[in-house]
Amino acid sequence: MQILKIRQLWLLAIIQFLFLMSGTAQYKTYKLSENGDTLNAIDNKGLKQGKWLIHVDEIRGEPGYEEEGIFKNDKKEGVWRVYNLNSDIIAVENYKLGGKHGIQQYYTYLGELYREESWLGYDPESPYDTIPVYGQGNNEIVDYKIVKAEQYSVKHGDWKFYDPTAGGRIIKVETYFKGHLQKNGADAVNLTPVPTDKNKKVEKTPEMIEWEKKNKGKKNALRDGRTTGG
Repeated sequence: MQILKIRQLWLLAIIQFLFLMSGTAQYKTYKLSENGDTLNAIDNKGLKQGKWLIHVDEIRGEPGYEEEGIFKNDKKEGVWRVYNLNSDIIAVENYKLGGKHGIQQYYTYLGELYREESWLGYDPESPYDTIPVYGQGNNEIVDYKIVKAEQYSVKHGDWKFYDPTAGGRIIKVETYFKGHLQKNGADAVNLTPVPTDKNKKVEKTPEMIEWEKKNKGKKNALRDGRTTGG
């Protein structure tokens, strides 16, 4: 009975090994995490695939960081998280075909949100573009060149700026439409109280001025809406 159990365990181990080999045979290089997950895989075409963990050391005064997310055919896809080298999260970004798309959030080292961006990612309608080639010293087109069309992203939607020292209050909002800053989104949000009708300055009409002159010093004087005396 014990021998049979040992054989079963060996068979299970062989099956798991073969399954792992079949799953990674499509990769030229890869790493395995402590949990046995495949990381940082590069396929036989030289393209990044699957889950990646990228480490960047501090250099020339620029702080180091780590980021993790998914690559699909060498392009970032979906949610990516960025950490400082103390493992504090400093950004949550969203990608589509390698470009930013949707909401991006950025945090202080204390984990407080200080900026939120909104992006729109475009997928080229055609895999290739035709661009003109101009002659030297003139605007004459001498040839055309076919190049690979690339995904691109533009600012689109509300960009919000927060003050982490004031409970995360919004201090500025910029609104973009397909890369263009809109006028109503160019100014900072006013942090002072908005004047109410009670303290708002009112332009007086001649009739109002005349009524005030006649009733100056009288208590409980009421204006009944009439424009002439009587």
